[in-house]
Amino acid sequence: MNFKYSEKAILLANLGSPDSPAVSDVRRYLNEFLMDGMVIDMPYLLRFLLVKGIIVPFRAPKSAEAYRSIWTREGSPLVVISQELKTLLQEKVNLPVELCMRYGQPTPGAAMNNLVQNYPGLKEIILLPLYPHYAMSSYETAVEYVKEIHRKNGYDFALKVVKPFYDSEEYISVLSKSIQPFLQEDFDLLLFSYHGLPERHIYKCDVTKKHCLKAENCCAVPSEVHQFCYRHQIIETTELVARQLQLPKNKYAYSFQSRLGRDEWLKPYTAELLNKLPSEGVKKLVVVCPAFVSDCLETLEEIGVEGRKTFLKAGGEKFSLIPCLNTMPEWVTTCAALCKC
Repeated sequence: MNFKYSEKAILLANLGSPDSPAVSDVRRYLNEFLMDGMVIDMPYLLRFLLVKGIIVPFRAPKSAEAYRSIWTREGSPLVVISQELKTLLQEKVNLPVELCMRYGQPTPGAAMNNLVQNYPGLKEIILLPLYPHYAMSSYETAVEYVKEIHRKNGYDFALKVVKPFYDSEEYISVLSKSIQPFLQEDFDLLLFSYHGLPERHIYKCDVTKKHCLKAENCCAVPSEVHQFCYRHQIIETTELVARQLQLPKNKYAYSFQSRLGRDEWLKPYTAELLNKLPSEGVKKLVVVCPAFVSDCLETLEEIGVEGRKTFLKAGGEKFSLIPCLNTMPEWVTTCAALCKC
């Protein structure tokens, strides 16, 4: 298609990945990621000492080994899948589509420069962050970073941001469809494993400062804070999918993975559940990771390899990991719908 005179374009934004699984590249990536003040939210000097002096030197070699276990001939799974999604979305919509990463390559600046150079009449970019749920360490930092580059470079076009789509009908439908085939055989539990967050992030995003985590059922009590509450949004996604799949309460649960540091994080922890579930009679487990739309280190290695080992070693008999939405045709259609194209 010829978009030379297009006035609108779509910019997909995902997390990012190291350039390679080499320790040096992983170290560079972790430094960029963990020095983000919305990821580790402490004063710069303390964050610098913690990240540069403790976390990265010890974590980089281990993370590099994990990345090597999932790396493909084409490169990082997350980047490859995101590029394929961009190509497929481009085939479906009548607007130019670009891709950027919050950390690593391609950068938002490079992506927006490409659009400006190729489409001089550009008046608006629709930014679709590939995060279904709001969190300051994922959705917010991606959006704010793109906005920052947009301001610094003085682009003439406007930036329109797609809101978190955790409860959109299209997203719930495609997520449910991706899960359905894995429930055809006998299973004991469907576990929704979401990326974890420190509890302090939930408190910080509470605009009222008196609602979140103040009561066990706070996420079920109507409040303006829900538009910024990750915990409320993942519970909503879980319940909407369970309802669409007609799952009884004893057939599904949710948990949180990828903890870092010693602070209190959202519970229950996935790693602890995987170790405990077999003793509670859950021998056949199905796991889905709805916080991610593209398979990556956290799904393929943390859950698909380490999580599987933990569950089977604890006495589990069958462990099934559902792939992320990746490039499902229905997901491509959903992306177009979210951008109203």
